[in-house]
Amino acid sequence: MGRWIVTLALLVGCFVLTEWLPFSPYFRNMDTMIHEFGHAAATLLLSGQVQYIHLYEDHSGVTLSAVESGWRVIPVSLFGYATSSLFAVLLFALHRHRLHRLGLAIVAVVALVCLLLFVRNDFGTQWLLGFIGITAVAFVIPIGFVRVAYYLLLAFLSLVESVVGAVTILILSVTTPSGAGDAANLANATGVPAVVWGVVFVLFALWCAKRAIGHFLPSPKKSLFSKKRGVTPLP
Repeated sequence: MGRWIVTLALLVGCFVLTEWLPFSPYFRNMDTMIHEFGHAAATLLLSGQVQYIHLYEDHSGVTLSAVESGWRVIPVSLFGYATSSLFAVLLFALHRHRLHRLGLAIVAVVALVCLLLFVRNDFGTQWLLGFIGITAVAFVIPIGFVRVAYYLLLAFLSLVESVVGAVTILILSVTTPSGAGDAANLANATGVPAVVWGVVFVLFALWCAKRAIGHFLPSPKKSLFSKKRGVTPLP
């Protein structure tokens, strides 16, 4: 229970902090990029066709794709949704092992793939060019704490946006089910109400957030001489 309290407290704190930072809105589109890239990757894995991805200034996005059979909508929607939450876990896991350059390289490669293969609107193209440039500078800069600070900004934004996005989908699934994005697509494909999928999304996002924060604030290792192990330490 203590871990959940820490997770929720950090999520609220990070949400407030990222809302306060004047430049954070620019980087929020990273989560949208990862989300839409997940849709595109799942579509290609299922032998579908991706026509384009659009990224918008209001941090929304859309992937227009075609799959041969209706059931494939299910994994495409699920994988696209799950990608952003899992990506946040990956970023924090890499931070725990101080592999910040590897994490930045992964982010930059995904952005480059989106730029070259998928994104076809003006704002999305311009944003990707700027984001790739900033990330490349952070990768090569010799000042370590600047690179780590930029990396953690991306990691925490990814974490917060993945949870906020899931909560938004849940709210939409209650108020306007037909406009609930992936939850609406899954409801149409499975017959399970969008609100059920919204709840699943929120629970999964919170579970991933707990895992991510577990990497950021790992539990202290138990001593070999812990009383729980039945060994009494020497005086």
